[in-house]
Amino acid sequence: MVARTFRGLRTRGTVRSYEQGGPMAGLEESARSLAEGSATSFDLVTKALDAAAASDLNAFRLLRAADALVEAKAADERLAAGERLPLLGVPIAIKDDVDLAGEPTAFGCAGEFAPAAADCELVRRIRAAGAVVVGKTNTPEFGQWPITEGTFGATRNPWHGDYSPGGSSGGSAAAVAAGIVPAAVGSDGAGSIRIPAAWTNLVGIKPTRGLVPTAPDPELFHGLTTSGPLARTVGDAALLLDVLTGGDYSAAVAEPVRPLRIALSMTPAFTGFRVRVDPAVRTAVHQVARTLVRLGHEVAVADPAYGLIGLNFLPRSFGGIHDWTRRVPDTTLLDPRTQGNGRVGRLLGRGMPVSRSTLGWFTRRVGAIFTAFDVVLTPTTATPPLPVGSIDGLAGWRTDRRVVTACPFAWPWNVLGWPGMSVPAGFTADGLPVGAQLLGPADSEPLLISLAAQLEAASDWAAAWPPIR
Repeated sequence: MVARTFRGLRTRGTVRSYEQGGPMAGLEESARSLAEGSATSFDLVTKALDAAAASDLNAFRLLRAADALVEAKAADERLAAGERLPLLGVPIAIKDDVDLAGEPTAFGCAGEFAPAAADCELVRRIRAAGAVVVGKTNTPEFGQWPITEGTFGATRNPWHGDYSPGGSSGGSAAAVAAGIVPAAVGSDGAGSIRIPAAWTNLVGIKPTRGLVPTAPDPELFHGLTTSGPLARTVGDAALLLDVLTGGDYSAAVAEPVRPLRIALSMTPAFTGFRVRVDPAVRTAVHQVARTLVRLGHEVAVADPAYGLIGLNFLPRSFGGIHDWTRRVPDTTLLDPRTQGNGRVGRLLGRGMPVSRSTLGWFTRRVGAIFTAFDVVLTPTTATPPLPVGSIDGLAGWRTDRRVVTACPFAWPWNVLGWPGMSVPAGFTADGLPVGAQLLGPADSEPLLISLAAQLEAASDWAAAWPPIR
């Protein structure tokens, strides 16, 4: 591992204004205003539902208008009686890949899905914290692609409607970025929280494998996928992570950060496709590195030793698609590329035991970088947001090339099961957001959150609002 010291100048960012009173307040602010009595859940939930219904972003797969308002009135009664919970009465959105009692879990697919009989554990925890789920957000079929397009139409980026908010948690990201809801839950099997966070100027956290429960499923996509928060600020993301995990990650937001050694890596793992990091992305990530230097950290160029980690990823990813094809009511309604990926997954699934047996080796190989560094800094994506329709009409391998070359940096951390955060890194000359990724070893969420909070204080990214709701 060769490292050279990185030095730089101050960062500069783009800030856009938003009309007073337009967007929803953040998660912490919403929870506080409800607890103090300066807002009601009924008003906040009504505002979220009205904004979602009026929006042209296509962020939601379905809205729970009637049920959510009933739950909001009940939350107001509980608040008036003196009850306090972390998110009592706060409107939240969840991705349409988890079970919500009484609603179908289509995961981006066409067909008549039966309503879920019960909440999954993740939703149970959200409701136990008092939040009101206003709806389920749009996602591509089985979350395969880093854009949110397919059966239920294209979700559009609040920063520019001709571009994607990313995927596969693009509906959740668009809803938060536009200020429709204060925070939302996404899932991440190859960057599906971090990619849309980067492309919509949000904070997105992919937690350590096993930290957020997957019940009733023993695991998701053979251990690649975990759920996590999308929010405008580090504090909001940490609060939602507290709810999802039962931990206290909010405490890390205010923790002082010791001087760290940070590896700046601009080289992704081998994918078989040639990857070029867009100059605007490179510049933005270098600006983040310069800010870290200014904050007292040492940043040096160094790359994790990924090796052929894709050999571990592919059987688990395609095998997960094959598993999901057995849940849909009519596989003939699936995109032909999804059908093809399912067939590949059936074949590659035979090698799952071998794939799992290599995990320890890759963990040791990649983890060696943390003997010299505390955190790895990479681009979240290689390109700015992709235009809507980028993969329309492409054959399977051309689709793979398009999405892999745009988003090659996130997926190895899903193989390893380690935490990663995407934080805003600025804007292109056209006003499109890009992100930087903070990566650590297992259970390093507190350190990543503290470092992200320090960056946030230096950059004030939450002051920027998109022009589209």
